[in-house]
Amino acid sequence: MKFLDIGEVAEKSGNKPSALRYYEEAGLISSVSRHGLRRQFAPEVLLQLKLIAMGKSAGFSLHEIAGMFGRNGMPDLPRATLHAKADEIDRQIRELTALRDTLRHVADCPAPSHMECPTFQRLVDAAGKRGERGGKAEKPAKNGIRPA
Repeated sequence: MKFLDIGEVAEKSGNKPSALRYYEEAGLISSVSRHGLRRQFAPEVLLQLKLIAMGKSAGFSLHEIAGMFGRNGMPDLPRATLHAKADEIDRQIRELTALRDTLRHVADCPAPSHMECPTFQRLVDAAGKRGERGGKAEKPAKNGIRPA
């Protein structure tokens, strides 16, 4: 089996060598040997790095990601945790969609002043209530805005 040295892994994965050393120190990946001072990795490390990047994009911590690899370094993905994260992302999408729609309404509102716009008042009220509940959004109306 041909091993990849740290420079090759960095080039192919887009990760800096310092990030690869950090991931190894954190137990996310492991080198299999050394060639001089340069770490050598099995080719499977490239898959692991893609999964780490995907996990980071989904909002998992490095500690959580480390728990998604078995002892052999291969993925051992906890389906319930992945479902919970997908549900959390769905909630964030709803909240961000409502925020986007609010910003568009405020930018395009034909009222002489935003304080005279009943839709704006309702949106500000709803945002304040979400903040009081710790950021939990209520289900937005179609397009995130209720008619005036």
